[in-house]
Amino acid sequence: MKDLGFSPADILLPREDISMERWAVVACDQYTSQKEYWEEADRIVGSSPSTLRMILPECYLEESGKEERIRAVEETMKKYLSEGIFRTFPDSYILVKRDTETGTRYGLVGKLDLEEYDYSESSLSLIRATEGTILSRIPPRKEIRKNALLELPHIMVLISDSSRRVIEPLAEKREELEKVYDSPLMLEGGHVTGYLVNSEEDKKAVQDALYALYASLDPGNPLLFAMGDGNHSLASAKSSWEDIKAGLTEEERESHPARYALVEIENIFDPGLQFEPIHRAFFSISKAAFDEILSHHAKEIKEEKVKDTEEGIKAINSGHGSFIVISGNDHIVYSLTGTERALPAWTVQSVIDEMLNEKKGEVDYIHGIDTVESLAEKGAIGLILPDISKQTFFQSILCDKAFPRKTFSIGHANEKRYYIEARRIR
Repeated sequence: MKDLGFSPADILLPREDISMERWAVVACDQYTSQKEYWEEADRIVGSSPSTLRMILPECYLEESGKEERIRAVEETMKKYLSEGIFRTFPDSYILVKRDTETGTRYGLVGKLDLEEYDYSESSLSLIRATEGTILSRIPPRKEIRKNALLELPHIMVLISDSSRRVIEPLAEKREELEKVYDSPLMLEGGHVTGYLVNSEEDKKAVQDALYALYASLDPGNPLLFAMGDGNHSLASAKSSWEDIKAGLTEEERESHPARYALVEIENIFDPGLQFEPIHRAFFSISKAAFDEILSHHAKEIKEEKVKDTEEGIKAINSGHGSFIVISGNDHIVYSLTGTERALPAWTVQSVIDEMLNEKKGEVDYIHGIDTVESLAEKGAIGLILPDISKQTFFQSILCDKAFPRKTFSIGHANEKRYYIEARRIR
C-alpha cells in the first residue's frame, strides 16, 4: 500500500462527549477578507475544545501577534493531548459523508506519503499539485507546523475513478460501519458524518481498487492523486519533511510520522463535488491595452459580441470560444489560436504576468459571475473563464503540468473541508 502513497493512519478524534459542532471549523484559508466570520466562530466555540484553537486563520497572518498565536496553537495541542481530549483509532481510514447545499459527497481520510509528492511544475510523481505553487506562501505555514505535535488537515486530494471502485463501495455499506461522528457544522457548513474503516477486508479492498486504478495509468507519467484543496498546506508539509529527514538515518526516515500528511481523498466523479471557475477582473487598464498584451500570447484573436453573459457562457462551455470579456455594456466572446498552452486560463495568466511586470494595470480573482458583472459596470474589465471539465481535468494536468493559480474552486467557502480528524507528527 505504501508504494501508492496512500494508507491508513492512526487517527485522532475528540471524545464523544465533546460538541462536534464546536469542534469542527472550516479551512483556515477561507473568509480571509471577512474577519467577522472568524469572530463569530470564536463566539460559537467559547471555552469548548475546538480545532479553532489549533489552527491559525489566514486572515490573521499579516497582523501583529502572529508568533503569539502560533505559540498558543502549540500549547493547546499539548493541553488537549495531556487532558485526554482525543480518542485514537489506529491503522484506520475514516469514511466522510458531507451534506452541503450543493449535494452529498464522500471522501476517505488517510495519510499520504510525502516522498511520493512533488509540487514542482515538471513533476511526474504519483501525487501532484494542480495549481502553480507560490513558494512565498510556504514559510509562514511551515512556521505553524515547525513545533506542532499534531496536524489537522483541510487538504482534499482528488482521484479520477470513473468506475467508482475506491470510495463508493464503502459509502454503499456505510450503515455496516461504526459511526464515529455525526453532527451539523457551524455557520451553514451543512452536516458531516464519519464512519470507521478499520477491518482488514475493507482496507484491502481500498488497496486493491487503488492498484487497479494505478494499473490503468501511463507508467511514464502516472498521475494518481491530484490536489483539490490545500496545495500550499501539503507543500509546507513536504518542505518541513525535507528539513526533518536531512537529520535522520535511512531507517528512521522509513517510519517517521512527519513523512506523512493526513488528507481526505475524493473521487472527481462524485456528483456532490462541484467545480467552479474563478474569474478575473482587471483594473486601471483599457480594453485596447488589454488586447495589445493578449496579442503577445496568441497568434490569432477573434472577437464576437453576444447579447449577454448567459449567451457567452453557453458558447465558451461548448468550446466555441476561450473566455468572455465584459467591457462597459459589451459582452465579447474571445477565441484564441496559437497559444503556448491549450487551457485559456494559462493564456490569461500570461497576460496578467506581463501586465503586472509592466505596471500597466491590476487584477483581482473573483468568485461569482454576478460580482464580475458588477465590477465591469463600475469600469473594470471583467473576464469570465469556462467551466472546468471533470472528464478532462486529469488530462489537462498531464498536458499542461498544472493549472495557473486560482483557476478553480471546489464548492463555495462554506463547503470546504472542516477540520475534524488529527494525527500526531511528533
